[in-house]
Amino acid sequence: MTIATAMTDSEFVLVDSSGWLEYLTADEKADAFGEYLQSTSQILVPTVVLYEVVKILVLRGNKSDVDLFISEALRRHVVDLTDTIALAAASLSIDHRLPMADAIIYATARHYNAQIVTSDAHFGGLPGVTLH
Repeated sequence: MTIATAMTDSEFVLVDSSGWLEYLTADEKADAFGEYLQSTSQILVPTVVLYEVVKILVLRGNKSDVDLFISEALRRHVVDLTDTIALAAASLSIDHRLPMADAIIYATARHYNAQIVTSDAHFGGLPGVTLH
């Protein structure tokens, strides 16, 4: 099931950690996320997504997926956590009861006016989010 809110006017798309993991491991929602990751859209990759995805893949013991992810992610627009994004994330975390990493991801997307594509229910109901 796909629940979509209004698309943003940006050419940027932010696929969160759950989407990358679905895509890389050919899980049941891989095709849905592949539509974005294989498109011509500019993909934002917050550094916290680098951290989360690599950590999970390493814990699963899948070195080839780690290498594939790093190769794919570093060819995209990697976004560092800046003071502006961190401060916005703190407010968003409080306002929307988001865990820290999700708040950073959401703040990054808002900073770039990007659509978030995710399967993480924490983002449900937030503007600019497509939930698969």
